[in-house]
Amino acid sequence: MNVLEDKKGEDIVLLDIHEISDFADYFIICTGTSDRMLQALADGAVEAVRNDFHLKGRVEGDSRDGWVLVDFGNLIMHLFSPDRREYYRLEDLWAEGRVLLRVQ
Repeated sequence: MNVLEDKKGEDIVLLDIHEISDFADYFIICTGTSDRMLQALADGAVEAVRNDFHLKGRVEGDSRDGWVLVDFGNLIMHLFSPDRREYYRLEDLWAEGRVLLRVQ
């Protein structure tokens, strides 16, 4: 999560979904204010996780579409533009999950 803060990601949420999901234990949801920023957030997260935990992240989506997903296995990171985050409202869809951390 530090890399997201360092790269100026906004409204960062760590959501524990392990009791309500079969495919992941955690979601990280973060907003980036431009497509370039979304790409930088994704690249930074992939590099940090590879260096710190020796895990390879799989990137899906295109920053120009306003949603980039990075799959680290049990942790899935959703990087949204502000309008896409409002449209998809993942926090509402996964409201049964528990917010472990929120960084405004």
